[in-house]
Amino acid sequence: MAWTKEMPANPVVAVAGATGAVGREFLNVLHDLDFPAAEVRALASTRSAGKELPFEGCGLVPAGNLVVQEMTPESFEGVDIALFSAGSGVSQQMREAVVAAGAVMIDNSSAFRMDEDVPLVVPEVNPQDVAWHNGVIANPNCSTIQMVVALKPLYDISPIKRVVVSTYQAASGAGAPAMAELYDQTREYLEGTPEDQLTVSAFQHRIAFNCIPHIDKFMDDGSTKEEWKMVVETKKIMGDPNIQVAATCVRVPVLRCHGESINVEFADEVTVEQAKAAFEAAPGLTLMDDAAANCYPMPGILAGTDGAYVGRLRKDPSVPHGLAFWDVADQIRKGAALNAVQIAQLLLP
Repeated sequence: MAWTKEMPANPVVAVAGATGAVGREFLNVLHDLDFPAAEVRALASTRSAGKELPFEGCGLVPAGNLVVQEMTPESFEGVDIALFSAGSGVSQQMREAVVAAGAVMIDNSSAFRMDEDVPLVVPEVNPQDVAWHNGVIANPNCSTIQMVVALKPLYDISPIKRVVVSTYQAASGAGAPAMAELYDQTREYLEGTPEDQLTVSAFQHRIAFNCIPHIDKFMDDGSTKEEWKMVVETKKIMGDPNIQVAATCVRVPVLRCHGESINVEFADEVTVEQAKAAFEAAPGLTLMDDAAANCYPMPGILAGTDGAYVGRLRKDPSVPHGLAFWDVADQIRKGAALNAVQIAQLLLP
């Protein structure tokens, strides 16, 4: 049974995991979109309680510092929307308290994404699925989000049979400590620190001047859980269980923005010209595709931007009806915080 509680025009918003990389980005996005909040609460673990986070304000909330409160089940009393980025365990632990308080949890973890009673939403692709939530809406995996934003306008031309994607995922996808490790390790490496003395904790191997084809844990079939997420989440978001997806996910020494090399096979012919026109008209998508001017999306120039950017669009001659393109998005913005706040916007009256 779908949620029936009416959302106020000026909801009280809680940010759970406010001191993390995505939590801080939640605050930035709430300001940037001028979300009409009546109050914003910053919640985190006991060790962060009492810290102050700068907030530029939004809605009825003036600019100033937010004092971080310890997150407990009681924290959600009076809350209407709870933006979560505190890890799967915390989301599972707090779900009952959030829903019991009458709040809607928009969860950035993988805890509930494949639950049948939880919508998995990308507003540019399946906004209608928000209508059947029962108090929890899942934010998809960052790599899946930017891919389906680009796939949707193409799918509207012709059904998609198969997608082959290789990701080039930034260090920040593993959190703030991983970004710090990339900085520190790069400095150590350039200073000549021996390989066996480099600081390696956030990743399985050295990330500086390296690529690691291993994100999340390995599964029995040899794929990683990150790759599995892209397969199953794409089917759920697109509403088509027949789309075949093959993914290879790789961590690269980039601070922010994931890149993806995507090959798509369609049921019918889709021309490059049709695809360009569809990309240009699609919400949340920007076409950067001018080979003569060396114009194409790159992580180094797109950090901090909204939406997804596509380029290098061309025919894939290896299949009857195929296209290939390159897709870049800031995974902390569109791949996490922005997408979640856009979901929150869909809940507004």
